[in-house]
Amino acid sequence: MSTSTKNTNLGTNSKSNSTSNHPLRIALIRQKFRFDGGGERIVSHISDILSSHGHNVSLIARQWEGTNSSVLKCNPPKWTRVQRESLFAKQAITISEQENFDLVQSHERIPGCQVYRAGDGVHRCWLEERSRKMPGWRRWLLFRNHYHRYMLAAEKSMYEDSRLKCVICNAQMVADEIQKHFAIDPANLHVIYNGVDTTRFHPKLKKYRTRVCNELQISPEQSIGLFVGSGWERKGLAQAIRGLQASPELSLIVLGRDKAQYAFEKLAAKLGVQKQIHFAGVQSDVASYYGAADYFILPTLYDPFPNSILEAMASGLPILTTTKCGAAEMITNGENGYILDSLDDTGWQNVMQKCSNREQCRSMGLQARSKVKPFTYDAMQQKLIALYDQLLNGND
Repeated sequence: MSTSTKNTNLGTNSKSNSTSNHPLRIALIRQKFRFDGGGERIVSHISDILSSHGHNVSLIARQWEGTNSSVLKCNPPKWTRVQRESLFAKQAITISEQENFDLVQSHERIPGCQVYRAGDGVHRCWLEERSRKMPGWRRWLLFRNHYHRYMLAAEKSMYEDSRLKCVICNAQMVADEIQKHFAIDPANLHVIYNGVDTTRFHPKLKKYRTRVCNELQISPEQSIGLFVGSGWERKGLAQAIRGLQASPELSLIVLGRDKAQYAFEKLAAKLGVQKQIHFAGVQSDVASYYGAADYFILPTLYDPFPNSILEAMASGLPILTTTKCGAAEMITNGENGYILDSLDDTGWQNVMQKCSNREQCRSMGLQARSKVKPFTYDAMQQKLIALYDQLLNGND
């Protein structure tokens, strides 16, 4: 992991050489800001860190809620998906230039920013994983889709823009992918893992198991898996549903929403596992569901590093995930979870069957908890502070 960057003078004007003791004006760009979004929580943490060090932070956004930052509205027309991205990118950068910020950090793929947080990973890698299960003609169409072509071009333009001086990656997997696909100085890639509240997410949440089981009409004696998130195609819910076939003693709780939920319900019915799966929707109290579960499953096709896995590990759950999930960097097969190819149908059935042993899950979950304990918000904050001090002070 790189801990330094070659060019640290990031400002757009003479104030860029100011030290952290001199209040600087910093812009954070995010199209939509919701208090309950995982990526948005990171934006909020970064804003709080910078504000606590005396800097003036503004959020450039199309929509927002629940933020303490001052907001500059950026809401150009969005008749198509491409226009939604391209017009926002163009106007957001224009606003940042007009406002003459000392530092512009984007959480969207926008050429012209000086710092980019690669929380969404590399779009090309996502498309490659998605296309693996497609026939050749559909793969051809996928890579020629106007939206995906725009995203691929914007990504390349951003990473290879001379104004980009720092990329914050939430997994080594993402840093490696960026270095592989783009002409970028490796010294500008910084891996800083997300933090998790290890006090809130804790094995003591097991006290909620009986309540949740009663609500969902699940026997507390069964082994219960937990799946959390939206975008169920990408996150591999279909694979988790298929995995239930070999283990009628397993139950699966699904938290989140997806516009295609009915299709997943039909799949469960077709496979005869509809009584084993429980769609619980979006829940404000996610913690209690971690307490109800015996293991956490995310057969994702591609995911840079979902916060839900950190929360599950901190709650004492073993993790079942894939080789294309950044969280696999924290998993040792058979010790605190299992790592599989996302399309390995037999493998998923086998490891889910192993999770019918609740005592083994408990033991592996304690190992998961031990592994994630150092990844606190304080640890993340200290690494971000050190990085921003480098960038804003112009130190080598």
